[in-house]
Amino acid sequence: MAITKPIKTRLTALKNEFDTLRQGRESLLTILDEAEVPESVYNSNAIENSTLTLKETEKILLDMEISRDVSLREAYEAKNLARVIGYIRNKGRETEINEELILLLHQMLIGGIDDEIAGRFRNTGEYVRVGTYVAPAPEQAKLMIKTIILEYTGDLSNYFLDKVAKFHLDFENIHPFNDGNGRIGRILICFQLQQLGFPVVTIRDREKKEYYKAFEVYRDKKNTKTMEKVISLALTESLHKRITYLKNQKIITLSEYTKIHSLSAPAMLNAARRQNIPAFREKGVWKINEDFVYNSRKTNN
Repeated sequence: MAITKPIKTRLTALKNEFDTLRQGRESLLTILDEAEVPESVYNSNAIENSTLTLKETEKILLDMEISRDVSLREAYEAKNLARVIGYIRNKGRETEINEELILLLHQMLIGGIDDEIAGRFRNTGEYVRVGTYVAPAPEQAKLMIKTIILEYTGDLSNYFLDKVAKFHLDFENIHPFNDGNGRIGRILICFQLQQLGFPVVTIRDREKKEYYKAFEVYRDKKNTKTMEKVISLALTESLHKRITYLKNQKIITLSEYTKIHSLSAPAMLNAARRQNIPAFREKGVWKINEDFVYNSRKTNN
């Protein structure tokens, strides 16, 4: 199911503004990308039930001591995922999505954690499941990955977000690896968006319920609408954040903005979650340009 015309129009406008403002400001964008790495790592690992907090993730990536015993595996998972994120940020424009890239990213993610399965698809006898869903037989995985890559790269007619959402849904349904499928899949979303000149996105643990629902809807009804919504909201938020910084605007928390203008906190939070206002999150806290002019009638339409 395709992205709606109003969403396409809004994303086009934001992308055009972003492209105009970014000229000569790549150093700022690099700083923003690097500052987001701990949050991206935390959220992606949290979706996979990691016990690390955001603060612990930050300390691990900075090689600082943390206040409790953390499993060596979780520490490696955080560091390896940060390395993968850094790699695609630097290489995102240099190569097309292909099987070799996917295997390389998996090697970087799982290497040093479980070298027996790192950098390869599932072998004969290696079955995996997610909840009650059993992934296709390992003998089918490699061919299925080739098929969805060809479908994605050969599709020149559908809207880019429709293609990215479907690829992600198909990739996760194939579950080609013994471990790391979700994290690699979310990295590939960022890679695909970077290839198109968009910023990276963060699929957040707070949205995990909606994110998981997208897979159920796709498996039951072959409907991609829920995943398209998840990715389009994440992309809109990422663009809002970068445009705000590129405009050198003063940034305050959304709660401060709400108090200053005597607005309804639940209504503003709902508008932020729907991305009907140019709000964005940093370390889980909603923020916005201090000078944004809120129009409740326009926002709620």
